[in-house]
Amino acid sequence: MNDALRGHGAMLLFSMLVAGSFSLGALASPFIAPELVTVLRFGIATLVLGALCGFRGELKAENVTAVWRYVLLGGVFATYFVLMFAGLKTAPAVSAAAVFTLTPILTALASYVLLRQITTPRIAGGLAIGALGALWVIFRADWSAFMLFEVGKGEIIYFWGCICHAIYIPLVRLLNRGESAILFSFGTTIGGILVLLVWSWSALWSTDYTALPNIVWITILYVSIFATAATFVLGQFASLRLPGAKVMAYTYLIPSWVILWEIALGHGAPRGLILGGVGLTMVALVVLLKHEETGGRDGRLSKAD
Repeated sequence: MNDALRGHGAMLLFSMLVAGSFSLGALASPFIAPELVTVLRFGIATLVLGALCGFRGELKAENVTAVWRYVLLGGVFATYFVLMFAGLKTAPAVSAAAVFTLTPILTALASYVLLRQITTPRIAGGLAIGALGALWVIFRADWSAFMLFEVGKGEIIYFWGCICHAIYIPLVRLLNRGESAILFSFGTTIGGILVLLVWSWSALWSTDYTALPNIVWITILYVSIFATAATFVLGQFASLRLPGAKVMAYTYLIPSWVILWEIALGHGAPRGLILGGVGLTMVALVVLLKHEETGGRDGRLSKAD
């Protein structure tokens, strides 16, 4: 299996794991501050990743270089997670997942600015189809709401978070200096914690942890291990092997996974018209993953993916 196929496999698993954080996050968000759940998830994820780095023998002084990179990456990604949980306080899980599917087109823009990765006409068309499907779900298949641009507050908050996520993807490739995905993720979570400690200091000391319902602890454990530690590694692994637009193409799978999560949790499926928008995002995924000549880090074309 070549590097590109490994990258695609990593992003398939990434999409499955991320989807759960939307449904669980929507259940837990009313009971805990967004910055607090984020610093706790980063803390647990750091312990998991640190243990893996220690097992692999990567915790060496010579591997610690240009610490500012980790602070920058960690701060950007931490901001994404905080805004995600802030948005989930009011945005339905499926709607928030649809907002997340706008990140591929944002990532394509960021990848061009930071890496000069060129988006081909077919990929641009796929991104446009995906964006249309996302808007369809965000506006709940209501044309009048679209014309009036009636978007929920939660969706708007989360959109700003998605901009941070889109910038993060090409930054990983730009700032990586040969570190493994696990070591680089470990450094990023530590950088994120440094930023989050300032952000969440008040909530850390004022929260009554014994009063938090079980769903909060279940969500924290899930998002820490599966939707942070695991997806950090998977996302960075894929970002080093695939163009940014194709890495984020897998976000188009997330609304479908979220719908399955919502059904499993007893919340039912969205109405038929909204499912049409989800269908468009699946079409976009197929278009984006079709083999073609794609841009590498330096903007030149290759058959890598």
